[in-house]
Amino acid sequence: MILPEPYRIKVVEPIKLTSYPERERLIRLAGYNLFQIPAEAVFIDLLTDSGTGAMSSNQWAAIMQGDESYAGATSFYHLQSTVEDLFGFRNLLPTHQGRAAEHVFFSTFVHFGDMIPSNAHFDTTRANLEWLDACPIDLPADCANDPARDCSFKGNMDTDKLIEILEKYREKVPFVMLTVTNNRAAGSPVSMGNVKKISEICHEYGKPLIIDACRHAENAYFIQQRDPEYRNCTIEWITSKFFSFADGMLMSAKKDGLCNIGGFIAVKNPTTFERLKSALILMEGFNTYGGLAGRDLNAMAVGLREAVQEDYLAHRIGQVQFLADELEKREIPIYKPIGGHAVFVDTRRFFPNDGFELSGQSLAVALYLEGGIRSCDIGSGMFSNTEETVPGAGLHLELLRLAIPRRTYTESHLRYVADVFAQLNLNKTQIPFLRCTHMPEFLGHFQAKFELV
Repeated sequence: MILPEPYRIKVVEPIKLTSYPERERLIRLAGYNLFQIPAEAVFIDLLTDSGTGAMSSNQWAAIMQGDESYAGATSFYHLQSTVEDLFGFRNLLPTHQGRAAEHVFFSTFVHFGDMIPSNAHFDTTRANLEWLDACPIDLPADCANDPARDCSFKGNMDTDKLIEILEKYREKVPFVMLTVTNNRAAGSPVSMGNVKKISEICHEYGKPLIIDACRHAENAYFIQQRDPEYRNCTIEWITSKFFSFADGMLMSAKKDGLCNIGGFIAVKNPTTFERLKSALILMEGFNTYGGLAGRDLNAMAVGLREAVQEDYLAHRIGQVQFLADELEKREIPIYKPIGGHAVFVDTRRFFPNDGFELSGQSLAVALYLEGGIRSCDIGSGMFSNTEETVPGAGLHLELLRLAIPRRTYTESHLRYVADVFAQLNLNKTQIPFLRCTHMPEFLGHFQAKFELV
């Protein structure tokens, strides 16, 4: 049993389960791409946890107090002090979302042919680097490629392979990235020991460590729960310690900022900060608003503090665990142990014919048709063009992600999801597979077209 929600519901939004023929018509018109389905035709939306959660009454109150001055707004200084308190970075640049932070940062420091090592680059990070003709390199821990293996920190980076890259391509590496939690590895956390070791390697080779921090609070919670050394530490203390090893961070506040929009860049080095300010003004807006209204800056400042509250995190991770448990009761194979923001179904084990491509996309379509549930393929449909730069590295998984929006759905919604999966499991041999008919070069999964085989 999970803990009751640590909040009361004040505002409700109606959702409707459309008929099967209507869902069938819509998915066909959408080219069997769930991103192209109108939201009003979705009953339970687990496509992403990015910007889809519910804000608190304190966040809405902060919105009403937003300072909309063009330069030097009070709302900016509110956010700046929050970021400094939590992460230790004084040099702050707001952006309208995480991929904007990536675009500003990469456009400033990444050049043709550069190589960017990471535990695993997710979709927008990878696309922003490839747009600049750079090479994103995934160096996940060995255990990350085994969905059934019980390893507490599957989000870790392989530090031996990082050293190998830096030894071989040192002049081509402008910085090292670390994503927390590791979305490619089913939302698995990164350990404190791993970030410390990565930081030591980066300093030895003179490379900055930049953390993609969008789910930092969930990562800190897992450190507290899974590493005995930090069992009695607060989430705030763990967060501060973790980011003390970094030289900068990129943040999508649409995740662990508990906002519907927003992000930021924060760095230690003043020279780096000055270069980024010029790029931000060109791409996003003045350096104290960065493409956001003052009200959004205020909501972000409040949300960042709420995201590290332990009662919130216990319930948040508890919801994900509840859905995982319900799916396992119905004999649905999942990636274990669970991550912080989603349950990932192992589609290679779900389907009898595990050699079929696009198994995740096929299951996503079947889930929508059966129960009006929207989900996302995290496999060959999203990362079909990923190249393996380091032999034996990279992630080779076929997963379906059920991303749970924050403070949005209840236990009965999640049990319904599990029941729909049980029905699909009974008739899995009847689920048709798909083939791709159109895949754009960058972030193709958003606009890809498929057809039934």
